[in-house]
Amino acid sequence: MEAEKKTPAVSDVGAWAMNVVSSVSLIMANKQLMSSSGYAFAFATTLTGFHFTVTALVGWISNATGYSVSKHVPLWELVWFSLVANTSITGMNLSLMLNSVGFYQISKLSMIPVVCLMEWVLNSKHYTTKVISAVIVVAAGVGICTVTDVEVNAKGFICACVAVFCTSLQQITIGSFQKKYNIGSFELLSKTAPIQALSLVILGPFVDYYLNGRSLLNYPFSGGATFFILLSCSLAVFCNMSQYLCIGRFSATSFQVLGHMKTVCVLILGWILFDSALTVKNILGMLLAVMGMVVYSWAVEAEKKAAAPIPRNKSDMLDGDGEDVPLKARVSGVHAGDLEDGEMKS
Repeated sequence: MEAEKKTPAVSDVGAWAMNVVSSVSLIMANKQLMSSSGYAFAFATTLTGFHFTVTALVGWISNATGYSVSKHVPLWELVWFSLVANTSITGMNLSLMLNSVGFYQISKLSMIPVVCLMEWVLNSKHYTTKVISAVIVVAAGVGICTVTDVEVNAKGFICACVAVFCTSLQQITIGSFQKKYNIGSFELLSKTAPIQALSLVILGPFVDYYLNGRSLLNYPFSGGATFFILLSCSLAVFCNMSQYLCIGRFSATSFQVLGHMKTVCVLILGWILFDSALTVKNILGMLLAVMGMVVYSWAVEAEKKAAAPIPRNKSDMLDGDGEDVPLKARVSGVHAGDLEDGEMKS
């Protein structure tokens, strides 16, 4: 019994660890692949299409070998979800191109309150004052250590709003689909990945050409660039799997809040591996963000314990002979007694 209680906690830690490690590793690999000092592969949307192509291939192999079981999800819902997800990806890329890095970071931080609002509207989810306070602390901390210059224009603002809305809706829908169709995280990913892969591989080169004026056909694919593309695709499989797993197991809000641990890790690794500047302002912001994440985790656990039903005393569950009475019998007995006495007991 004790082992059964510990298993979910270990799985939760493993899910978060997989997401943080795979996401940070993916960012580091992409930085080497896409930066001008690396291999200058400036085709972010197309690369995302490659990611989902490999993810779809892994899902197909898993289903073919019997490792996972395919469950039915209506095609129109998969197409709708893929449209929202691809709009999120394209909107984020356009926002980064049209706005300053500072405003891009602010738009990413705004996903936390947007997800909270959408979960309240769509799922009637309520948050305690402690949870809201922790969310504000995390957003403030990440904002302090990432936001620098802030410049925005009308087109960039619209793209940022579309990206934030679609990303928030996508993450909430992942959890809703898993509950609605009783489908596992990897099985759902296997359903959505092929549609996203097909659309992004076809449309990605055109979007990237609009973003940077460079054609994928003219890119010199070297051995090093090909290696990092394959490495990026492999890491993306684990990143996508862990994202679906974490959102399905927790919530989109938790994924957003605790997911900013990746931002802290990226800043630290950027300082170690790429000689990026790390100021006192960055350090104070990271400490504030981590403190907020700890408080958020504690607040969510406290909320769960408060909502959990209080078990009855063992003495209340025994009959006159000291025998354990089944729950159904106890409930039936109470109702029968109420009927016999002819009165309603409070």
